[in-house]
Amino acid sequence: MKVLLDECVPRRLARDLPFEVQTVPAIGHAGLQNGELLRAVCDDHDVFLTIDQNLQYQQNLSSFPIAIVVVRASSNRCDDILPLLPEILSALDTIRPGDLVILPR
Repeated sequence: MKVLLDECVPRRLARDLPFEVQTVPAIGHAGLQNGELLRAVCDDHDVFLTIDQNLQYQQNLSSFPIAIVVVRASSNRCDDILPLLPEILSALDTIRPGDLVILPR
């Protein structure tokens, strides 16, 4: 599984995910708007992981063949995201193309 971390997600989180993980800046897509970004990456990645809680309201996510995980944390600091890691891993184990999962559930 190929997971793409949004630029608002700490890169350090990649170390804790047992998948192939890339970041938006590392693949040269920093600064792209969400719709443009999803179109650019949906063929090369299986899951887009973000903390952008507005994404589901800004885009018609069903039109993208990529699964999306939205993590609702109090900030984008690792200290606030890492406690949700078990839920993130569980979601990644069961997620399918086109799914939207919002964590915590």
